[in-house]
Amino acid sequence: MPKTKSDLKSQGIAARNAIPALERKKLSLAICERVIASEWIAADVILSYNAFNGEVDMEAFNQWAIDSGKKVAFPICKEGYMLVAAAPHGKDGLKVGKYGIISPVEGKCDLIKASDIGLVIVPCTAFHALTRARIGMGAGYYDRYLPQCLNAAKIGVAFEAQRVEELEADPWDVPLDRIATERQWH
Repeated sequence: MPKTKSDLKSQGIAARNAIPALERKKLSLAICERVIASEWIAADVILSYNAFNGEVDMEAFNQWAIDSGKKVAFPICKEGYMLVAAAPHGKDGLKVGKYGIISPVEGKCDLIKASDIGLVIVPCTAFHALTRARIGMGAGYYDRYLPQCLNAAKIGVAFEAQRVEELEADPWDVPLDRIATERQWH
């Protein structure tokens, strides 16, 4: 019997949390370096994220992108499970938001239209390498937002330990263009 998405989400979270914190930091840096070395870094506007609860930490990538003059936006989780991309005005433009995730502060950021984004970095709790399907945290924020990002490459990031052998995508799931792990591109 195939595992449910809930089972796979739990499996992926358990797999990433089983990686010791120092090792997770090292693996996250390897993933950041892989993305920086990719062809997608030519994008001028990037939607990334701030790691939460053991996710791949994209801080090194985010800082590199900012230092390179790119506009880096982060998600704001809104009512109705809607996601808005916003580029903060410096460090004081970020605070702990919904779900305990560091997010832009409305009024201290620029809202970014989905059509202006050239690269979206998508966190995964679990992923399937061949189909490039992903499971997130289950609320569907990215599932609703990604179809609006018509001009963006959609790159998932995860630890290789979060890879699953079976993952049946739902009709609303948007396959990612690629998935970066510490070992390779999928």
